Amino acid sequence: MDLTTALDARDATLCVVGAGGKKSTLFALADRLDRSVVTASVRIPIFDDRVATVRVTEDPIGAIEDADAGDWPLGLVPERDRSDRYLGYDVDVVADIADAAPGATLVKADGARLREFKAPSEREPQIPRNADIVVPIASAHVVGEPLTEERVHRPEAVAAITGRGIGDELTPADVATVLASPAGGLKDVPGDATAIPVVNKVDDEADATAARAVAREILYRANVPRVVLTRLVSDDPVVEVVE
Repeated sequence: MDLTTALDARDATLCVVGAGGKKSTLFALADRLDRSVVTASVRIPIFDDRVATVRVTEDPIGAIEDADAGDWPLGLVPERDRSDRYLGYDVDVVADIADAAPGATLVKADGARLREFKAPSEREPQIPRNADIVVPIASAHVVGEPLTEERVHRPEAVAAITGRGIGDELTPADVATVLASPAGGLKDVPGDATAIPVVNKVDDEADATAARAVAREILYRANVPRVVLTRLVSDDPVVEVVE
């Protein structure tokens, strides 16, 4: 199964949350979808080299209407925040972008500060009301690692969801518990949207074994159609689909 099919991404409004592969998911999908828009409801690192065109604009709908054939995939952001990142749009503006886009709208909907795993803050995620697909992500590399800030964004929130202690070794069940939790990976998913979890960075057989264990635990805990195991830096990013 290819990535766009595994994530039901064609013509969808798809939001990525979690840690360990959000931006890679956005760009891998953008490369494979016709006339897709990449945007964010939170800060996003500069990504001009990952799409055909980036428009920094307070009129994203006008930018979509004015886009030429060579502008796709089109990045839309409201403002440059620092030398290394853009701001995101208000979530209602992202919803309007999705309504106007001719193809898929791909949205970064929370932050993780380059960690492998996370739980959301009170203000996250920022998911538009018309999202079709929400993709909660974690890295397979976090399995077996300690629950500390080195690998985990907001380890205290992960501890609260899992019942584990700071410094405890993370198990597949811990990762699955967060991804499948309404306080974690499934937080604020719209009622008519579909969640499709991803376990990324499946780089070798040990990672695959850990990722399959995470996937089985997610399917036990949550009503999701499948869990997708990926190596998003690969030309063929889908390693396995667990249903």
